[in-house]
Amino acid sequence: MQDVILNKLRHYCAYQERCHEEVRTKLLSLKVYGDGLEEIINQLISEDFLNEERFAKAYAGGKFRMKKWGRSKIIQGLKARKISDYCIKQGMTEIPEEDYQKTLQSLVKSAIKKYHSGNIFETKSKSANYLIGRGYESELVWDAIQRNLK
Repeated sequence: MQDVILNKLRHYCAYQERCHEEVRTKLLSLKVYGDGLEEIINQLISEDFLNEERFAKAYAGGKFRMKKWGRSKIIQGLKARKISDYCIKQGMTEIPEEDYQKTLQSLVKSAIKKYHSGNIFETKSKSANYLIGRGYESELVWDAIQRNLK
């Protein structure tokens, strides 16, 4: 029985990167508890199906490139998945500073266009709230907005 579940989880982990918490939840849904659960997780780690550092890098890089999330939102997502601080730091190396600034700049331009109104303060405020909500640091957002509205 354990071999069947182990094979199921090998496929589950091979399909896309998973964190320990996702695998633990999957095992609980398959009604695997206690030592059996820990044994399977250890087996997946030793076979390199499960690697939190690799997961953190894939998550951070993917959320930044595909969804254009900022660092704060990515870190929050990793912490919600109980990823260690070391792995979070490694994952954040997947976001080059130059690309981060370029992405922020293009998002600022589109936000200003989207929230443009006759009132400059309202435009700035709505654009900033939108970008901060996407996980970009408020200092960077306000600097970028100031540069674009001169």
